Amino acid sequence: MIKKILRYIILGLAVYASIVMLVINFYKDDPQAMIWQDREAFNNRFISKLDEKTIVPIEDVLETLGSPDLTYVSQEKEDIFQIIYYRTQLVKSDGITTQDECTGLLFKNGLLLVWGDNATLEYDKVSKD
Repeated sequence: MIKKILRYIILGLAVYASIVMLVINFYKDDPQAMIWQDREAFNNRFISKLDEKTIVPIEDVLETLGSPDLTYVSQEKEDIFQIIYYRTQLVKSDGITTQDECTGLLFKNGLLLVWGDNATLEYDKVSKD
């Protein structure tokens, strides 16, 4: 009798662990459905994992992070520069997302060039010329 109950408990734990592993591995986070605190943390995690050696197209960022909070575009000769901002820290709880609450990602012709404070500095150089 005890062996039978123990088997059911072990089987139940195994099924539970399997479901948890499937959710962790295959469930895709939807930033649009997150509350703002979770979305900020999600954006921060994604941006902190970016690597200078990896080529990141803008489509991959948009697919992962969703619509940006702020976007600016500039063209210099045949090159198109786009900076998109995702909110990563709350500065003032007023319901308005401002640039100082965001981290910028600068793209040149659709490929990630630089992010963080340097993104805004580089974009300002390009857009003023």
